[in-house]
Amino acid sequence: MPVNSAHHLLNNPELTENTIQALNNLRNPEMFKWHSIPIFLIVLYIYINEWSKNNKSVVIAGLAFWTMDLFNEIWNSIALHFTKTAPVWGTPGNDSAFILLPGLNIEISLMFAVFGICAVKLLPKDKKKKILGINNRIFMAFFGSASAVIIEILLNLSGALTWELKYWNIKFPYLIFLAGYLPFFLVAYFVYDMDNIKKQILTLGVLLGFDCILIFIFGFILKWL
Repeated sequence: MPVNSAHHLLNNPELTENTIQALNNLRNPEMFKWHSIPIFLIVLYIYINEWSKNNKSVVIAGLAFWTMDLFNEIWNSIALHFTKTAPVWGTPGNDSAFILLPGLNIEISLMFAVFGICAVKLLPKDKKKKILGINNRIFMAFFGSASAVIIEILLNLSGALTWELKYWNIKFPYLIFLAGYLPFFLVAYFVYDMDNIKKQILTLGVLLGFDCILIFIFGFILKWL
């Protein structure tokens, strides 16, 4: 995406203060901080370690989880274009090493890359095993999503993550649960449970390819991101 693709929105007087801050920091190379490099290497090590142990399904499912987050961040940025007030969620903070999109910084992106690995490694090997009478995949998806919502609420209360639209806040946590996190886990588990590595790679390719198409259209062509 062009560095200043979404900066035209700064001309809108209805933008919130947090959004103005996020847009001013958006893809600004002057924000670079060294802590992003060791974090990236740690994430890279985790993926290489899993791959070297022949846990290819874990790696692919982890990446599928990450692509779902990227999709959410894309539509969140598109939402800002239409609201002309604020994204559904925002990351305006100056402490980030790099803000990729109005609601996504490099630290969050790297975190989700590891989050996906953790999510699938916690799964029981038996796909049919039940937890409290519920299929373990469904149970773990709901448990993981609920846990993520609680963490997000804490981040919001700390001011690190902003919510400034009517129906995406602490009063409507089920929307954050259903749209914000549950699809991540369900897709990652679906990919992980595929019995064919080629199918897993193909599915990951489709997910990533779709994200890339959206970035090309809304970022490079329409300059909304």
